[in-house]
Amino acid sequence: MAAPAGLTSAPAISRRRVWLGILFLGGGLLGHILAAQAIGGSYVAYRDHVGGFVLLALVSGVIVWALGQRFWKGRHDTTLLIVGVVQALLGLVVYVNRFHIL
Repeated sequence: MAAPAGLTSAPAISRRRVWLGILFLGGGLLGHILAAQAIGGSYVAYRDHVGGFVLLALVSGVIVWALGQRFWKGRHDTTLLIVGVVQALLGLVVYVNRFHIL
């Protein structure tokens, strides 16, 4: 007996989610770059903030990928969107924390 047509097809990838994920990733990177500029804009500041963005993106990407394997397997657009949102939030936090004086 054949399975219904809706159950055999792969999940459709939403281009909107992919583009939103890319835009959120860009926003997260922008937060790190603006934070580096806010603390003086030296080469070391930019290097450290961009490196921090890459490190945070890799760590959050692995965590979200692992969750994706459990809850939304095959939906790479959803994974990219969630990683982008996490990076945008982290970029905002990094940017805002640059202005706090302890």
